[in-house]
Amino acid sequence: MRPSKLPPPGILRRRLPSTPHYERQLHSTSRLANSAQPKESEINSARAYCANLIRKYDSPSHILQTFIPEPSRDAYLAIRAFNVDVARVADTTSTPTVGMMRMQFWRDTITKALAGSPPKEPVAILLAKAAEDLYRRSDGHARLSKNWFLRIINTREQYLGNPPYPTLSALESYAENTYSTMLYLTLSALPQASITTDHLASHIGKAMGIATVLRGIPLVAFPPTQPLGTSNSVTGSSGPTQGAVLLPLDAMSEANVKEEDVFRRGSEAPGLRDAVFAVATRANDHLITAREMLASLRSEGQLGHEFEHQNDEEHRYNPQQLNAGPEAQLSNVERAFGVFMPSVATQSWLDRLQKVDFDIFHASLRTTDWRLPWKAYWAFNRRKL
Repeated sequence: MRPSKLPPPGILRRRLPSTPHYERQLHSTSRLANSAQPKESEINSARAYCANLIRKYDSPSHILQTFIPEPSRDAYLAIRAFNVDVARVADTTSTPTVGMMRMQFWRDTITKALAGSPPKEPVAILLAKAAEDLYRRSDGHARLSKNWFLRIINTREQYLGNPPYPTLSALESYAENTYSTMLYLTLSALPQASITTDHLASHIGKAMGIATVLRGIPLVAFPPTQPLGTSNSVTGSSGPTQGAVLLPLDAMSEANVKEEDVFRRGSEAPGLRDAVFAVATRANDHLITAREMLASLRSEGQLGHEFEHQNDEEHRYNPQQLNAGPEAQLSNVERAFGVFMPSVATQSWLDRLQKVDFDIFHASLRTTDWRLPWKAYWAFNRRKL
């Protein structure tokens, strides 16, 4: 039998081989050429478009934008709108081939927007504006990384045809390369380059990504005739006519879940709730790990384990950032805390999943928690994840 509560996490303690660190490469964003400068009316229209897109397809992100500092708000909206549009490529294209063409469009669009020559596309216009603002605020020392945008595009492209996640670890990698990367971009828009905040963002993003895949299972398994948004988040399913059960194969195998049983019996499929429980537990583990890291930093001056992605592309820190003392690390966390508020929305959804005994098809899971604004306000003021 499943325990009544999600179990405590086994804190991730994998350590990477010792490798030399390199200074973070600081590239200045190209200034918008006068000829490419969008008009104020175009920027306002783009901002409204992005806000409305997020409100429709990613309600928690729309609610949580209030915790992002005002100078970085345009970047936040552009990054979240980009994530929604790229995730919806799968929902709004008939075949993976057409989806790949749309992904190439987004690669070109991001490249042009960050080079200061955005096409007449709302997300691109606001993104170019945000990149230019970041350049000015940081005196040319901070940027929005094109490689991180491309990482999100490339990862989502790999899953256009709804291939199964072979393992729970593969699902974690997907979450790292999409949702954690989205948080890294948001941190860079503050701007901030800190191994401490990136480490926290990695765990929170993994929890977000895993929960989002769980949340999308009903819509991917039983696609509507018309693409639908959900007030919780974009799902990233692969076309309105293709059904799939997006649980990791190892979790399904361990719980003896058969895909055909899910298609025939839905939430009553044997073993389905056990498989959902196992995946939800991993998401919950990452949230608890982030909380324990923050508690350890406050009490002991250290996070408790190394950042397993610190040597990945774009995670390059100078010696000062790598050797920051507890006070400097806590100061970085304080400045970045608004970026971590998705942990509150993710925990809220996981708690509701537990209350319905891990019935992933329960209708209540496809609505936004009306208490989220209050919960986020309470957590932000008390600096609780």
